[in-house]
Amino acid sequence: MADGSFVEGKMVALLRKLGVDYVLDTSFAADMTIVEEASELVERITKGTLPLPQFTSCCPAWVKFAEIYYPEMLPHISTAKSPIGMQGPTVKTYFAKKMGIDPQKIVNVALTPCTAKKFEIRREEMCDSGKYWGIEGLRDMDHVITTREVAMLARDAGIDFAALEDSAFDKFMGEASGAAKIFGNTGGVMEAAIRSAYAYLTNEPVPLDLLQLEPVRGLDGIKEATVKIKDMEIKVAVVYGTANARRLIERIKAGKADYHFVEVMTCPGGCIGGGGQPKDREYKGDALRAKRIAGLYKNDAELPVRLSHENHELVAMYKEFYGKPLSELAEAMLHTNYHDCSELLGGSAAAEAPQAEAADKAATKKYRCKVCGYIYEGDELPADFVCPWCGKGAEFFEEI
Repeated sequence: MADGSFVEGKMVALLRKLGVDYVLDTSFAADMTIVEEASELVERITKGTLPLPQFTSCCPAWVKFAEIYYPEMLPHISTAKSPIGMQGPTVKTYFAKKMGIDPQKIVNVALTPCTAKKFEIRREEMCDSGKYWGIEGLRDMDHVITTREVAMLARDAGIDFAALEDSAFDKFMGEASGAAKIFGNTGGVMEAAIRSAYAYLTNEPVPLDLLQLEPVRGLDGIKEATVKIKDMEIKVAVVYGTANARRLIERIKAGKADYHFVEVMTCPGGCIGGGGQPKDREYKGDALRAKRIAGLYKNDAELPVRLSHENHELVAMYKEFYGKPLSELAEAMLHTNYHDCSELLGGSAAAEAPQAEAADKAATKKYRCKVCGYIYEGDELPADFVCPWCGKGAEFFEEI
């Protein structure tokens, strides 16, 4: 199949062949994350309830990085859970009620391009459905399987993925907006949230330029934009990779950068370049990522609903169950908290983390193989270095 092909229907068909009873759309949960995160951003801007800038919270690797190296930034991170973090408790409460299923009999499995999600679902906070029902030990999400792992299952089962006929998500919790579809792109979470934040702040139709926010699109490691909303100029930034995140955070701490909203993802290009994706054995690198990104933007543009807060199923769910974004129940089920884990460094985060770009550059560097993901650590990557995993040369490595 061509790089960047939109294979959602085939993925649903594959999961049904593998024995899944209900196939729900994670993008529905991405719409949930957007309305909660955008609502929180509006409150930070208009009420000053929490400090600015607000950082996104959907990337568990970024959250863990901040907990270890920048605990002083934790109040800046949105408390909104990631899409699977919200989908988990919603499936075992709202979905279970609507379908008449005992939540203890639900085995909730998330299919993601992300290996860090395996850690995320084991966080102690991810048991809000158990608290809701008063059932000790009930986890919100039971398992995470990556796209690469599901491809292996398909191969082992002798299923020809390309030959599968498209299948649709289950009708309940199976609808998603275009904004949710671009969630997997670097800049996509930012763009989706700004669309809804504009609507919340103005009660006016979202202008066309916010449906294609070009300054935050693309594969640049750090991107910036200023969005005009009423009489306000909302300054935003988008970064991927922890090296870029360090540089941006140090600029913010030094007073050299001023933003309202910052998106951080750790993987190149966003979730489309996630560690759980099929390996890029031919090494097409950014060319492949660009096609995946383009595929999601194309799908967004083709959908009739492009704003998360206008997802009809989402609106119905809030009316029936959560009430509204940031309601008491939404805060209990869809939001989380973070922990200062700087003790893992063996000292204070301030002493261990680079405090300026110069210090960052002087620190031990990390280089990742773009083909297999192997990490090399050292002052510099030797020109004649050969990856011990896949045999590729130094030209296939990128600094992270």
